[in-house]
Amino acid sequence: MSTIKIRSLVHFDTEQLMLYVIGLPCLFWFILFQYKPMSGLVIAFQNYSLFKGISRSPWCGLRNFTDFLNSPYFYTTFKNTFVLNLWGLLIGFPFAIIFALFLNEIKNRVFKTVIQTVSFLPYFIAVVVCCGILINMLSPSTGIVNSIRSGLGKEKIFFLSKPEWFVPIYTGLNIWKTTGFNAVIYLAALSGIDPSMYDAARIDGANKFHQLWNITIPSILPTIVVTLVLKIGSMLNIGFETILLLYQPATYSTADVISTYVYRLGMVENNFGLATAVGLFNAIIGFLLVYSSNKLSRKLTQTSLW
Repeated sequence: MSTIKIRSLVHFDTEQLMLYVIGLPCLFWFILFQYKPMSGLVIAFQNYSLFKGISRSPWCGLRNFTDFLNSPYFYTTFKNTFVLNLWGLLIGFPFAIIFALFLNEIKNRVFKTVIQTVSFLPYFIAVVVCCGILINMLSPSTGIVNSIRSGLGKEKIFFLSKPEWFVPIYTGLNIWKTTGFNAVIYLAALSGIDPSMYDAARIDGANKFHQLWNITIPSILPTIVVTLVLKIGSMLNIGFETILLLYQPATYSTADVISTYVYRLGMVENNFGLATAVGLFNAIIGFLLVYSSNKLSRKLTQTSLW
């Protein structure tokens, strides 16, 4: 009896060892590119000099943080980051859920596969390509949008130079690019719903709306809550590459966000200490948002990320 137990234990340990070996590259990647760079956060508390390095640069305490909070860019970048993410949360987040619910109702398998594939493909298109397509479409001289406006007798608009147009343009581009990918998460949750629940509801006389409200949405609610918590936690993180490719000085009032401000501080002005302080401030606010939204979700819906 003891021999059987020992053999099973050895077999179990070997299987677990193989799983750990498979996971080692991912672990090394996280250590090398995610945790090791955290040691550079001390730059946020230094008057950092590229030539002196971290060890010899003088310490300045919280001066970089106070400089950012007193900077005229603080309110603008913080507001723009929050507004762009709020549009994505209020429009883009439910759009993916609604799209997944519509896909789930399509009975023709071929048609469903085609629609899902077409909606999923933009996620794999490089950001540079997406922005290039958008810039060409909105061009005031050769863009299809302004050509249609001109054909209708309306004045051409240089959309990307108008601050009031940047938020809807950025939000629309993100919805087009990410909806198909985000919908896959909800489709996976929908596929796990027991079909017998719908059969019982139909026997009881429930129509499609009642089935949706009482079976479908409650069944995928844990998935919605988890993705919502993660989305709220990244309210101050935004598509830096997209904004950098689309914005210009004329649209700084609505397009300049914390990440682009950090880029200009670090790469253009070489103010690495202040840039690191702004990035650390952004991370701390993000952590507080994740923690508070998770706690609120656990209290209201009994579902949480941890």
